[in-house]
Amino acid sequence: MKPTHPIFQMGSTEEANKPISLYDPSSSPSHPLLSKPPPLDEPAPADPPPDSDDPTQYLQISYKYEPRPFKDLPFLLLFALFALCTFGFGIFSCLNRNPNYSNLSSYNYDSLTTSCVEETTNATTTLLYSNFTSSDSGFVQALIWTLVITLILSAPICFLFLLSLKHYAKHVVYISLPFFVLIPIFFNVYWFVACTVSSSCSDAFPLAYRILVLVFVFLVIGVVVWILVANRHRIELTVRIIAISSDALSKNLGLFIALPLLTLGLVVYYAPIVVFLAFARLNGTIVAKGTDDGVYSCVWKQDSWVPAYYTLAILTMLWSFTVMIETQVYVISGTIAQWYYAKEDSAPKRGIRRSLRNAFGPSSGTICLSGLLICIVRLVRTAVESARQEDVPGMVNLVLRCCVNMFLSAVDFLNKFTINFVAITGEAYCTSARMTYELLRRNLLSAAFVETISTRLLAGIVLVLSAIYAIVVCAILKGVSSLGGSAYVVSVLAWVLLAVVLGFFVHVLDNVIDTVYICYAIDRDRGEVYKPEVHEVYVHLPISRNSRPSIAPIAAVV
Repeated sequence: MKPTHPIFQMGSTEEANKPISLYDPSSSPSHPLLSKPPPLDEPAPADPPPDSDDPTQYLQISYKYEPRPFKDLPFLLLFALFALCTFGFGIFSCLNRNPNYSNLSSYNYDSLTTSCVEETTNATTTLLYSNFTSSDSGFVQALIWTLVITLILSAPICFLFLLSLKHYAKHVVYISLPFFVLIPIFFNVYWFVACTVSSSCSDAFPLAYRILVLVFVFLVIGVVVWILVANRHRIELTVRIIAISSDALSKNLGLFIALPLLTLGLVVYYAPIVVFLAFARLNGTIVAKGTDDGVYSCVWKQDSWVPAYYTLAILTMLWSFTVMIETQVYVISGTIAQWYYAKEDSAPKRGIRRSLRNAFGPSSGTICLSGLLICIVRLVRTAVESARQEDVPGMVNLVLRCCVNMFLSAVDFLNKFTINFVAITGEAYCTSARMTYELLRRNLLSAAFVETISTRLLAGIVLVLSAIYAIVVCAILKGVSSLGGSAYVVSVLAWVLLAVVLGFFVHVLDNVIDTVYICYAIDRDRGEVYKPEVHEVYVHLPISRNSRPSIAPIAAVV
């Protein structure tokens, strides 16, 4: 049902681009909803200090176009220290490498000198070249051409997918829903029949096991059907949210140039570190090692600092990866927020450039802190999963795992919308986390964003599209080539490549949805409407019943 509150009624064409404010006396025939303007002969009340608990301190939250101060600088310096140490010791490892590592097999133990000496022989090195058979050469050629064509076609596929979600989101979703069930059924039955017909597969995989796998896959499909039926009442709202976010993303297509360039920059940054890791293992000496039987042999002994450097370099790479992910989220959020607060329904000029300048400037320390938290969470979660697989008994171990999982969930909850808020306001990490939580709590909005079904729905559509593409590729390869069973391998790799590209598109669209959600919450908190079409959709989000509002009249807006 379309909201009928005065905030959703637009005025004349001259005021169409002006945000509707609940504080404007002309917006309502009665008194203002939230506050009464002070008389002209009295001075305006002073603003509360930033650290005040007065909820009205958040009423001026908006995108900050002014120059921003640097925040969380210690973490930027710490990240720079990690990077400099990684590159410094890496250069040292290249200069200090031992060239005798490759000649280890030519060293023998000399009992006279009790050391390893190199034998001088005139042995020639034999170079072995592997020759591809015609079938192997055809497979490699077909694989390369298929992946290249898939990569080229992925750009127009993503663009058409975006336009379809913008204009025909409902049709795309409802047409894709049956394929969530039909495609798994097709592959399940096709695999069972193909394995039954093939003598080698049927001999290696008995009929009882094939039936067991067939039934298990059908049970999984049944669970998917149950999830779709249980969430059918949320699909319509999800479709409208996806359409709104696709419209916002279509007005900022420059993100699809800036974000891949950031990823390419990360690859360029990784390249010398990988070279340093390769040269680090060449730092050491050839020493004699004896056994209990008194037999000595020559072995390679690495320098004691090499394992520490491996640890440092790997941690730096992991931290850099999470920093780049947070940078991309920051750029997406900053760009979409500028579109949201623009006076005209178009992308602001130099919006992406401004977001990049803020990301690598004033907010770089905050991004490094957020990336560090995500890196720690992933490392701890990996350690917990490893301990769970080892199945270490004991009540203490179980309690520790529960405590760690609670800590990880708390960090994920804290970090959910923090970077989106940082990109909008330019505040420090801890301040943004607190203000985001208070913003959503005051407005009865869920801090976990209840519409997580949009992510799963988009992921399902991506799998459907990539699977259909893989089926078409397999049919073409079967018709024009003689690859035989290798055509399935090529098709699967093409499916994976297209799924990765479309998954990146879904990742961008998910961050757009989160940013629009935060901008809607800020509008609702300030009593203004910058994008009425967004409010008409997001106003139908379920109310969070775990939060108690600090300002009652704000809750009455919806």
